[in-house]
Amino acid sequence: MSEWICACCGRYRVSVELIRGRYRYRLAHRYPREFGGGKNVLGEVGSVGELEDLLRRHTTLTLADLREAA
Repeated sequence: MSEWICACCGRYRVSVELIRGRYRYRLAHRYPREFGGGKNVLGEVGSVGELEDLLRRHTTLTLADLREAA
């Protein structure tokens, strides 16, 4: 599974998963440990164009703000 995180704070993550033969991009927001941890899935889309729209709707990030997770 590939995953990208935002370069500014690392709280937003985009993962790529193969579900029923199709790749899906999932945007999730991770909460800091001092607030209980966990994650909130903000959306799941099937193309990069839709991912850009999803990022624009829920965050101030663009695709250029994401970096590959180590």
